Amino acid sequence: MLIHPWDAALDAAEWQDWLASTDQFGMLAVNNLDPAQAPLVLPVHFTVAGEDLLIHLARPNPVWPHLEAAAEVRLAVVGDYAYIPTYWRAKAGGPDEDGVPTSYYTAVQFLCRPTVVDDPESKAAILTAQLADFQPEGRHAAVAAGAAPYARMLPGIRGVRLTVLQVDAKFKYDDANPVEHRQRVIGYLEQRRHGLDAGAATQQRRRLAAIGDWRTRREQP
Repeated sequence: MLIHPWDAALDAAEWQDWLASTDQFGMLAVNNLDPAQAPLVLPVHFTVAGEDLLIHLARPNPVWPHLEAAAEVRLAVVGDYAYIPTYWRAKAGGPDEDGVPTSYYTAVQFLCRPTVVDDPESKAAILTAQLADFQPEGRHAAVAAGAAPYARMLPGIRGVRLTVLQVDAKFKYDDANPVEHRQRVIGYLEQRRHGLDAGAATQQRRRLAAIGDWRTRREQP
């Protein structure tokens, strides 16, 4: 993923706070054992557990031989995205049709070392952590390897522990452009209100407040 200096996360807390505000749902990319074939890409919910990400998948999933052979995989999350049309990005004083379109988005990618988990107790621990994460209100039975209702279902899944080796985070919101330009686009996004426009506008407004004028900031010692 290309990350320009003006697109980079200001610090680790920025992408961590953004991720905490999402549904923690991403795409897990695994290399195919046959290099001539496309990689496998799986949509998954994941739970952050310290330096690891926790997921589980159905045992019949075709990914297992590929995942077991993989030294590294990548889990990608994207959100707060919006298409920015040509006429929103025209240079000041120039014709609208000369503008260049772009996409705004936040993207976080985790480079991970996968470990497949088959031990029933360990799988139960992964499910317990995920239920606490996604269903904090409770209203579910305890997950135990030797007790109903989950004991009979555990053989149907396998767990995966993804140890995070590297995090790449990108906030693509035209931060290299002048303040007036970004303020104008925020207004357009809030007026259009299509799809995730509101989220994109929120991210652009937040980055604008934190960064201000990129060129001035870059020139500061």
